[in-house]
Amino acid sequence: MTAGSRHTYLLKSTQNIPLPRPPVWMMRQAGRYMRAYRELRERYPSFRERSENPDLAVEISLQPFHAFAPDGVILFSDILTPLPGMGINFDIIESRGPLIDPPIRTLAQIQQLTPLVPAESLPFIGQILRTLRSEIGERATLLGFVGAPWTLAAYVVEGKSSKDYTVIKSLAYQEPQVLHQLLGFLAEQIATYVIYQIEQGAEVVQIFDSWAGQLSPVDYRTFVLPYQQKLVQKVKATYPDTPLILYIYGSGTLLELMAQTGVDVVSVDWTVEMATARQRLGNLCVQGNLDPGVLFGPPALIRQRIGEIIQQAGPVGHIMNLGHGVLATTPEDHVRVFFETVQQWNHRQA
Repeated sequence: MTAGSRHTYLLKSTQNIPLPRPPVWMMRQAGRYMRAYRELRERYPSFRERSENPDLAVEISLQPFHAFAPDGVILFSDILTPLPGMGINFDIIESRGPLIDPPIRTLAQIQQLTPLVPAESLPFIGQILRTLRSEIGERATLLGFVGAPWTLAAYVVEGKSSKDYTVIKSLAYQEPQVLHQLLGFLAEQIATYVIYQIEQGAEVVQIFDSWAGQLSPVDYRTFVLPYQQKLVQKVKATYPDTPLILYIYGSGTLLELMAQTGVDVVSVDWTVEMATARQRLGNLCVQGNLDPGVLFGPPALIRQRIGEIIQQAGPVGHIMNLGHGVLATTPEDHVRVFFETVQQWNHRQA
C-alpha cells in the first residue's frame, strides 16, 4: 500500500471494506509511557498548558506518529477541555486528576451555564487540528475526540473523579429532572464541539463515555442512551459521512445498547472476546480490544494475543486498538511490538 493511500485505511475499515490488515492506533497513544513526553512534561508541568498550547499539543500528538507510524493520529486534549466555554471551571492536578469547583448540582446552576461557541472559547483546538492535518498529510487519519454527556456530567456533578459515583447517582434517583436538564444541555454542546472538530480537520471522532459502564442497563437506557443518540443525530444531520466511534469502559453488558446510538464503530474493552462482540454487534464496525496489561508480557505473548483478536474480528470492519488506554509504565519497546505486529499482518497468510 502506498503512503498516498494510507490515510484512508482507517476510514475504509469504518465502511466495512475488506482489508489485508486492520488499521491500528492506540487510546492514550500520546502520553506518559513515552520518554519524549515525560521530558516535555518536566519543562511544562501544567497539563492544561500542554493540551491548550497549540505548539505543545501538536508536538505531543505527533510523538507516537513519528515513533510508530499508526494509521490514526489523535488530538492530544482532554474530555474536560470544552467545559470553561460552558461556564464550568476545572483544573487538572498531576497526581489527583481533574477538579471542578464548584460542582454543578442544582437547576439554578444549570440554568446559568452558557452555550458553547468553540471558535471563541476553543480556538486553540481548531489550530491544533488544522496543523496536525497539514503535518500528517496523506500518511494517517486524523481523529478528534470528546467526552459524552453522562461522563462529563459525572465529573461536573461529583466535582472530581469517583470510585462509586454516589453523588451523581443520588441526583439521578432523587432529582432526575435536574440531571436530565444537565444531560440535555451537555448533549447539545458536545454535538456542537464535534461539528467544530470536523470542520477544523478531524476525519473521525471518538466519543468517550468512560463512566457509563458504571450503570445498570435500565439506567443506561434512561440517562445515557437518549443523550448519546441526541449527540449523534445532531452531528449526523450536518456531517452524515464522518465516522463516529463510541467507547465505554466496562461495556460488556451494554454492547447491544451501544449499537442503538447510531455510531459507526463500537470500541470494545477486553472483558468481551472479539468473536463474541462480533456476534452481538452484527455488521457494525468494531475497535479493540487487547488488554493493555498484555503489553507488559513478553513480545511472543503480545503477538499471539494480537493475532487471536485479529483472526476473531476477520478482515472486514475492524480497527485494532487496546481495550482501554495504554498504561503509563508500559515499555515503549512493547508498544512498538504492538504496532509492528499489526502493521505486518496479512489476513491472506494468517
